[in-house]
Amino acid sequence: MRVLALTKYERQAASTRQRLLQYLPILADQGIEVDVKPLFNAQYLSDLAQSKPKNRVLVAKSYINRLGVLLKNHDYDLNWIHFEALPFMPAFVELLAMKGGPPFMVDMDDAIFHQYDAHANGAVRKALGGKIATLLDHAALVVAGNAYLAEYVRSHADVRIIPTVVDIEAYIPTKQDSSPTSRGGTVGWIGSPSTWRYVEPILPELLPLIERAGWRFRAVGAGPMADRHAGVDNIPWQEATEIAEVQQIDIGIMPLPDEPWARGKCGYKLIQYMACGLPTLASPVGVNAQIVEDGRTGFLCTSPEAWRDRIGLLMNDAGLRAAMGANGRARVEAQYSLQSQRSAMANAFRDAAQGRRRGK
Repeated sequence: MRVLALTKYERQAASTRQRLLQYLPILADQGIEVDVKPLFNAQYLSDLAQSKPKNRVLVAKSYINRLGVLLKNHDYDLNWIHFEALPFMPAFVELLAMKGGPPFMVDMDDAIFHQYDAHANGAVRKALGGKIATLLDHAALVVAGNAYLAEYVRSHADVRIIPTVVDIEAYIPTKQDSSPTSRGGTVGWIGSPSTWRYVEPILPELLPLIERAGWRFRAVGAGPMADRHAGVDNIPWQEATEIAEVQQIDIGIMPLPDEPWARGKCGYKLIQYMACGLPTLASPVGVNAQIVEDGRTGFLCTSPEAWRDRIGLLMNDAGLRAAMGANGRARVEAQYSLQSQRSAMANAFRDAAQGRRRGK
């Protein structure tokens, strides 16, 4: 079985790695050969992370190349599409380019439909507000990362929920935190410049408390915006050191605003923290409230004061940190690991290749 995988970005993007690339050896063992074709190259994503202007020539070439790939997809048994094949192009263009080709499945780990139906520009909302729904109407199967996304998909296509996962043979606990003192630890966050804005509103409550306790706040992948906050250790993200950076944290956090786009997040950083045996603090938004078992693997925080109080509690109780971390690790092993979802993903590929869109 041959699959054409149409990703938006190369492996520098977490979605590409976690939703597809880490499964490739597993799929290969099942006789599923995947040919990965990103839309944009690594330089485009690097420029995007640094808020550099888009290279219009590069974008045009990328779209032309993608169209060529779509028009020559007849040698495959299945097309795997991350969200959409041609962002900000009408659905009919994508469907026309794939006409006569194999069935396609869509993988969705963000509320990408809100990129269009909630766009600030009314013209975009009018022209593309229903784009994703139209694409899904023609999909053989959709794999969604959480229930919020699945609920949107359900009226358009058959859907299966497969969470974002990590390889627990790579993500392993390294903390040996049995010291009676609370001093010298690290509260940490990992993400991207686009999600760093979710952290900034709680920093006025957290940073003074962390400093008084003799701890540090570590931000991995936040970009230059984190440099304006005294007391934040701003660490560039690198794939080669990503796991090691998480392992240096003692308490992992994931604040989110309760808004439509955030409800579609799949909690990847929480799963990273928990896999490394760390207690977590998160906003009870979307899938966060399912991943974090409040009071057992971490705490769900609904206000700046709650963030402050729960951080203080964990900083001062090494035993509680260790217990919650162990509970979180066990939860990841059971539900949010590559090892626990490998069969579900392979079955999704096979079933999508054998099917057509709903009602056909």
